[in-house]
Amino acid sequence: MIENKKDMKFQNIATLKAVESVINEVNKAIEDEELTIKTSKMSKTLAGIIGASLGGGVGGSIGFSALYFGGSVVGLSAAGITSGLAATGSIIGGGMLAGIGLIALPAIALASVGTGVALINSDKKNLLELKKCYYQEALIKRDVISQFLKMDITDERREYLNALDILLKVAIKDLEHNLGKKDEDI
Repeated sequence: MIENKKDMKFQNIATLKAVESVINEVNKAIEDEELTIKTSKMSKTLAGIIGASLGGGVGGSIGFSALYFGGSVVGLSAAGITSGLAATGSIIGGGMLAGIGLIALPAIALASVGTGVALINSDKKNLLELKKCYYQEALIKRDVISQFLKMDITDERREYLNALDILLKVAIKDLEHNLGKKDEDI
């Protein structure tokens, strides 16, 4: 794992929100086979990705955050917040309520201990666990997207799924960097 915070692609839990948004969008794509870039709530981001990929701008050096935020900033929805809390809670085998507890835990630890040491250690552990969770989820979602791309689908749907695939690929690469994974570890 990368120890130096400035070398991390995702330096805190807030920076992982974009990965969460992409995973949520893939879930929507799986549920609704009619979704395309035009009908997606991430349409500006996805259109920007397609434009960058056609122009050759998506490659080895561009990071997830630059790619994701290049089109637009997608706000948090109630569904996104609750699924994020549920994902966080799943780290300890719980759901959304456990996620609230995990997110509140650093503040409680700080108040009870009276120092920032417990908060820092807890945040590092939570961040690491969340990165591992999102990494595994992104790998699974990328496999699902690749299966959809093998199907007989419209060009608009294919373009939408390709944009999601690009986002997942770059997110996986950046998460691997943060987790210290090498190609032979994958």
